[in-house]
This record gives sequence, C-alpha cells and structure tokens, in this order.
Amino acid sequence: MPATLLHDDVLQQRPMPLPAPRGAASGAVLDALQGEANGLDDAVDRALADTADILGDEDLQLALLLLYELHYGGLAGVDDGLEWSPQLLAARARIERDLEAAIRAVVRVPERPEPTAAAVAEALFALTGEDSGPSLSRYVARKATLEQLREFLVQRSIYTLKEADPHSFGIPRLTGRAKAALVEIQSDEYGGGRPGRIHSAIFARTMRALGLDDAVGAYLDLVPAVTLASLNTMSLFGLHRRLRGANVGHLAAFEMTSSLPNRQYGNGFRRHGFDEEATWYFDEHVEADAVHEQIAARDLAGGLVEGEPALLDDVLFGAAACLEMDGRAGAWILERWTAGESSLRAPVP
Repeated sequence: MPATLLHDDVLQQRPMPLPAPRGAASGAVLDALQGEANGLDDAVDRALADTADILGDEDLQLALLLLYELHYGGLAGVDDGLEWSPQLLAARARIERDLEAAIRAVVRVPERPEPTAAAVAEALFALTGEDSGPSLSRYVARKATLEQLREFLVQRSIYTLKEADPHSFGIPRLTGRAKAALVEIQSDEYGGGRPGRIHSAIFARTMRALGLDDAVGAYLDLVPAVTLASLNTMSLFGLHRRLRGANVGHLAAFEMTSSLPNRQYGNGFRRHGFDEEATWYFDEHVEADAVHEQIAARDLAGGLVEGEPALLDDVLFGAAACLEMDGRAGAWILERWTAGESSLRAPVP
C-alpha cells in the first residue's frame, strides 16, 4: 500500500445525478422519478415490444439502471420513498423479464458436474480458463493511449464506484459455508474494516490521478448500453432471492477472472508513467483475487451447491452470464479502439 494512503480517504455518499434520457422508456422513468408517472407503463411496454436487442438497447438499459439505483445510493432530487413504488417496481419487473430471457438466450452454460464442492470448483475453473479471444487487458498493457486509459476508467466507473454492492445483496440469502465465504470475500472488497482501503475508494483515487471526476454517475451519459447491461445483470441477480445461485456463480466467475487482467491493467498505467498511488487499485486485486478465486470456487459456489443442490444450474448460469456480459463490454471497447474510435457515446470532457 502506498505510504501516502494510510489515512482514511473515502468516497462521500452522493446520490447519482439524473442523466439525459435516451428514449421514451428512460424518459418516462425520469419523469416518474420526478413525480410525473403518467405514461410510464405504455412507454416501457412499447420500448420492450420495439427493441431488436435489449442487451444493446440504450433506452431500456438506462431505464433499468435508474430503477436499480433506487436500491443503491439513490438519485439526486428523487424521493427515497420511491424505492418501493408499486408502479416503478412493476415497470422494472417487465424490463427484467425480457433482460433475463435475453441473457439466457445468449449464454452457453457448461455441462453439469456432480453437486459437490470439488466438482463445481473444477467446472468453474474450466469455464473461466477458456480462451475468449482478443484481450482488453493485454491491449491496455501494451497499446492503450492515455486517452484510452481515461475512457477505460470511465467505462469501469459505472460499476467500480459501487464495487461489491450488487453481490452483497446475496449475504442474507445464504447460510453456512457459502455465507461465510461471501462475507469473507466482501469484507476484503470493503477494506477489511478500514474505510481508506474500500476498493471503490481506491478506484476513485485512480480516476483522480487521470484528472477524472470520481462522483458516482458523473459520466453516465457517456457510457454505452453494453456496459450498463453488464452492471444491470449483476443487479438483476443480486436483487432476486430466486436468483441467488446466479448471483453466487457470477461473483465466482468475476473473482476467478480478475487477478491476471488486473496485473496487465496496472502495467498499462505504469507504461504511461503513473505511480503506485494510481495503480494501487489494480495491484490490490492481483493479490486479493488470487486468494478470492479459491474461496469463490470451492467455498462459495461449491459450498452453496452442496447445501442446495437444486441451485447447481443457476450457479453455472450465473458464472457463464458473467463471462458473456463482461466479454461483450470488453469486446465493444476493444473493437472501437482498434478501429481508431472512442468506446464512449461522446468524448470525455
């Protein structure tokens, strides 16, 4: 840990600012959040009927992210009581239904292992060890420009400034070995009792080192649907008890594919001359996630399946969904960069 970071430098809890709408559905959600709910149901239903691909739909992904944000840090100027608005929850449920169906349609779930911790861990290591093609982390390590590093942080900020929160919804839904494993992993994510080491706060330091605003949602208008969909998938799994197995599988795959990429991300920032304060976030994950992957595979996912064998398919689905959705977001960024284009909807100010 950098010596200058021993004090508690923590993110202040600030509600997310309201973004610009991206279509009728997100516009109707924004209106409802500000007290004008007429037309919400029709706008959402029309958007769902008209979309050709909900996973890449700018309007619907933003609408869903806003509805989910009511369960996180809240939205600026929006009544916290709307978290449990029946109309907003009903609109959210309809978008979630089609999102989940779309994810299930594109995800390739591996063959079922025996419902034992060892077999589940082996299956997850095999799944996460498969070569998924071009690597964003290798590109960052070897080729990314300074402007692309800034874009990379903006893309990551949508999730990482609330890092661990989506998966933490699963804690009260687990018991025994799986619960203990999840708490152990999340405790590290939240700094082990030291506010200055909370991972979201460390990431905010990296953003500031590159001249970026570390406020939650500061760049929401710039971030494309494919990135929003990755976070929305986490929220979908985390906020539904029936999907607790998918939540566990998602986190397991997330931890098991983190250590090596973060080493390369850190190298990319070092290549541009950034010091250990700027790379601390990535360096922290190289060490921490090398430990977490074993806990996540064997004790979290494996322990859950041994305790509740009926959740085996959901654990595998969640792990495969993590790889699919994160892979889509990474491929989007890499394709734009290699084509000489921005990965964002508009340039970073």
